[in-house]
Amino acid sequence: MRDEVDRFPSGAALAALLGDWSAGEGPLYRKLADALAAAAEDGSLVTGQRLPSERELARVLAVSRATVVAAYEALRDRGVVDRRQGSGTRVNGHRKVPRSDGRVRGGRGTAIVQRLIDGPGELISLGCAADAGVPEVAEALRAVADDEITGLLADPGYHPRGLPALREAIADHYTRQGVPTSPAEILVTSGAHQALVLLAEVYLRGAATAVVEAPSWSPCLDIFRQCGVDLTPVGLDDEGVDPRALASVLAESTPGLLYVMPTFHNPTGVLMSAARRRQVAELATRHGVAVVEDNAYAGHALAADEAALPMPLAAFAPRGSEVLTVESLKGVWAGLRVGWVRGPVGIIERCARRKAMADLGSPLIEQAVAARLLPRLDALSRRRSAVQREHCAELERLLARRLPEWSWRTPDGGSSLWVALPEGHSADVFAQLALRHGVEIVPGSAMDPTGRHDRHFRIPFLLAPEVLAALVDRLADAWTELRRHGPHEDLPLRPVV
Repeated sequence: MRDEVDRFPSGAALAALLGDWSAGEGPLYRKLADALAAAAEDGSLVTGQRLPSERELARVLAVSRATVVAAYEALRDRGVVDRRQGSGTRVNGHRKVPRSDGRVRGGRGTAIVQRLIDGPGELISLGCAADAGVPEVAEALRAVADDEITGLLADPGYHPRGLPALREAIADHYTRQGVPTSPAEILVTSGAHQALVLLAEVYLRGAATAVVEAPSWSPCLDIFRQCGVDLTPVGLDDEGVDPRALASVLAESTPGLLYVMPTFHNPTGVLMSAARRRQVAELATRHGVAVVEDNAYAGHALAADEAALPMPLAAFAPRGSEVLTVESLKGVWAGLRVGWVRGPVGIIERCARRKAMADLGSPLIEQAVAARLLPRLDALSRRRSAVQREHCAELERLLARRLPEWSWRTPDGGSSLWVALPEGHSADVFAQLALRHGVEIVPGSAMDPTGRHDRHFRIPFLLAPEVLAALVDRLADAWTELRRHGPHEDLPLRPVV
């Protein structure tokens, strides 16, 4: 039983933890040993924890077994690990336990967040799918400086629910979409991410499970895992989350919440149909489960006719249901860090209390800028979507020319292609070779715990054309290396006596 409790979750999870360990000069086994030693030092590897077998780790890192054996041997020589026949390789139990490093144990999304902290360096990182800000942000900022700054400075500056003018603008935004909303039903947050954190704290405290789509975006999944719940994944089809599978799951248990991304799902780009939204809302209401709809990519339509987009899922909810709509200005500029939650007044009040404990309210100047942008949001989204269509088409053209064996579905919207490698190939393994060619990818195993998308990964297309071209060239080189040569042989030189 101790092995099962103390064993590191998987080789793939360890590979995600190590990040771009293979960068820089020197033999791979030495760089791997250095990365593992650093992980043990900062507490990412727990004292006494058994590391994956040499064979498993070699497979996911796309190196020879000899490379892993040599790395483990080097760690033993340094006193970082113990190696015993029948017991495997364990982090040394005599090492000092460091303070928490802030990571979510078992979470794959933390590697993506860590990349934001570290910066991309020379890598082309596919962990972030966000574009530069639109010029209207600067215009709105100048207008706030000219017309509103004196009034804002006269305000004490603490509005945990959000700047009243912005809450009113957001409420009007939903009312125009056919979802009548009052400012009391709106809470402004520091991006959609904080909105999900607050909702998880409200709904998952004491809960056993949360139902999520499979695949889903791993940092969001880590938010729920941090609350100590198990995740119950439900698959997708071309209209959104599978209603039959969802009905079965809800009939068997009472989860704390159901989390869906109906408007341009991340990472697949699927747009949930109006009929499917109604089905989901009615199922959740029947079983007494709150729905969190994350529409952070609502302004990223790729179809020419955006007027045909269905209303938010909240518009289809029967009386008495709880649907929380999360959205943000990511499509205008993620750097504003302005998001919000729309929901029942009582839930908004609970979230506001937690928001006040976290930061006493988001910065007012950014909110004032957002309030000026909200009335223009539809027009801004249409203009940006036209550019995104061109980027998506260019990425598809490059992939079709250089990597015709790969497959994907042209997304309805969003910011990425959800690409599948040919059958029999692992995106975890390919991720390691891609790193050595200067590309950081997020493999499907990080987004779907069921294993059904282990050969998939996400490629954002919100990059400059020249970066897209360089990206595909690097991916093609990595793919050629994998197909022709397989794992890299990196045998340390040892004297023969």
